[in-house]
Amino acid sequence: MTAPTPHPSTEGRTPYPVGLLLAGRRVVVVGGGHVAQRRLPALLATGAEVHLISPVTTPAVQAMADAGELTWHERRYREGDLADTWYALVATDDPAVNTAVSAEAERERVFCARSDDASAATAWTPASGRDAGATVAVLTGDPRHSAALRDSIVEGLRDGSLAARQYRARGAGVALVGGGPGDPDLITVRGRRLLADADVVVADRLAPRELLAELPEHVEVIDASKIPYGRFMAQEAINRTLVEHAKAGKFVVRLKGGDPYVFGRGGEELLACVEAGLPVTVVPGISSSISVPAAVGVPVTHRGMTHEFTVVSGHVGPDDERSLTNWEALAGMTGTLVLLMAVDKIGAIAARLIEYGRAGDTPVAVVQEGTTAAQRRVDATLETVAATVEAERIKPPAVIVIGDVVNVLTPGT
Repeated sequence: MTAPTPHPSTEGRTPYPVGLLLAGRRVVVVGGGHVAQRRLPALLATGAEVHLISPVTTPAVQAMADAGELTWHERRYREGDLADTWYALVATDDPAVNTAVSAEAERERVFCARSDDASAATAWTPASGRDAGATVAVLTGDPRHSAALRDSIVEGLRDGSLAARQYRARGAGVALVGGGPGDPDLITVRGRRLLADADVVVADRLAPRELLAELPEHVEVIDASKIPYGRFMAQEAINRTLVEHAKAGKFVVRLKGGDPYVFGRGGEELLACVEAGLPVTVVPGISSSISVPAAVGVPVTHRGMTHEFTVVSGHVGPDDERSLTNWEALAGMTGTLVLLMAVDKIGAIAARLIEYGRAGDTPVAVVQEGTTAAQRRVDATLETVAATVEAERIKPPAVIVIGDVVNVLTPGT
């Protein structure tokens, strides 16, 4: 894509847009600074045989060399370095070196991009982005203008404001998509993309509700929280719903709150679909166990304070014979404890932790409906949390954080 307002130094030049297939072909990058650091990942992604020539590099570039992703020649450029090269990128801060490399590239008929002077180059690096397997590349002659156009196009493709899909390549199957902690902006790009392709959406109560309003009218939305017969039978009914719709030729998105595999029964749904012979895509989501504390200023780990954090489901209390949790071991740990689905069991849990040695004055933060407009944080201690939850009328969903990290930042900052 080109634009009618090129940079003055490139005005009158019209590039021919082409996609270079560089897999297995020699590419030379001269200069190991921040420009190279930005350009190298895309070159490496093509499968090119990248040779970096520079006496020094940034730590990130050195890490690529140490990992064997490229060959680093730890020296200055020399005449002849472009022999048998298909493409060259010059990215040093020495104009004389850049000019010398460009001159060799011209003699050897190697297309050469220059970070310092686009008008002296024989190739321009486009501002590029990807969406749904398509690469968007923008060339204007002005890197800032190119990047701005690129961002607008890619964002339009991702949020649906730019309707570019003219055919539907996705067939029947199931996607288990983690919707994140509640804020619709916290779903992953891939999750939102799959949601836009769905014929049927089976949504949890805790899935971001605003996303459902964006779906086209033809999409069937099934509220999984209203499937009857109790918890266990409800899961069997959900599994059956996914299988039946996918076998009918539909693309089904199972939209879940948080992450499918963090107390989300994603494993059970995956097994049901696999046993039915259906293709399944699993899209991780941002777990509320980490994101909700972060939203209210609580880091689940903090240097010098904790070396671990533990996430526990509180839907089964410590006195329940079905409990699989070693509460005594948890009480003996010094790290952060994050409880999910524990509002109605917090009194019994706190009492058991204190019984097994956790200090009663351990700080506790209870966060109701985290990351949403209704988010509310209440602070207490392990001794007072049960009474506080009752007095403040805390209702699920809520995440409970136990540990010194609660006081790293002042509540509300």
